[in-house]
Amino acid sequence: MTVAEMTTPLKTTDKCEEKPAAFRHILVATDFSEPSRRALCDALALAAENHAHVSVVHVLPHEPKAASPELDRERVHAEQAIKALAKELKPEQEVASVLVKYGRVAETVVKVIEDEAVDLLPVDLLVIGTRGRGGLQKVALGSVAEELLRVAPCPVMTIGPKADTAAMQHGPGLHTILFATDYGKGSVKALPLALALARQQHAKLVMLHVFSPMPATSGSLSTYAPATAGAEEVAAWAVSSRKRALKQLQECLPAETGLEHAPELIVGTEFLEEGLLAAVSKFKVDLIVMGANHAASARMAAHNPWTYVHEIVQTAPCPVLTVAG
Repeated sequence: MTVAEMTTPLKTTDKCEEKPAAFRHILVATDFSEPSRRALCDALALAAENHAHVSVVHVLPHEPKAASPELDRERVHAEQAIKALAKELKPEQEVASVLVKYGRVAETVVKVIEDEAVDLLPVDLLVIGTRGRGGLQKVALGSVAEELLRVAPCPVMTIGPKADTAAMQHGPGLHTILFATDYGKGSVKALPLALALARQQHAKLVMLHVFSPMPATSGSLSTYAPATAGAEEVAAWAVSSRKRALKQLQECLPAETGLEHAPELIVGTEFLEEGLLAAVSKFKVDLIVMGANHAASARMAAHNPWTYVHEIVQTAPCPVLTVAG
């Protein structure tokens, strides 16, 4: 990845004072698969750090038209399975609420987020696991996970199939957080959360913006101009674009970040997925924070296997936290 790094010092905080909790009520959607198990494990660890309330929801696909012993058994079995899983993990923070609902997974989980409040605490983080595509019935499958991260009314942390790699290599906790921005509405909403997590975790914050390696159009470059003239113009455009991008990144930050470490500002000239994953590897990132812009139809967007959010979630070696724009 071609990168340019900001060298201007940014203000940090010298005092290691206690930071307010980033989350107070975490909802985990589970289908009892291995990805969902990992998601619950990570959510419980995060909840312990935040002293947060944890709710777990499992969605049964059959909408009951009338009460029946069979449906009651199915519900009870699901509740017992959630409690057994939580007990097996032996977490510092216990699961406080177990919810079993009926309906279509994404719609039902969103309704739980909108309706569920414990001790007047709204859900402020949804955690889900994903193992890729291949079906629609389970929350761990990629299409449902991606639909949720686009329509959920709260931030979504997705635990992808390779998300354990960073924890195994870097140890537990968040040491480096990567905030990737395209300056869209989702990115604007995601930045305060990235800052809050970096403050709470005493983590290094890396801010990344990736733009096209070539200008979209060039009005000044003649069709008959020599190749060297074109190369010079592209090189000049790249330098000026990096300067503008770095300035724009710096302007996103508040005057006082409250961070212990100066944020590192990076601009790259590659495709988003490639540039982001290269930065994740270079800076040994433990969590990616980014916006997920609303599509005209979130359900249809979720079935496009080439959407950049899907590619990042499926290939990232760490969890991905998204905020819908």
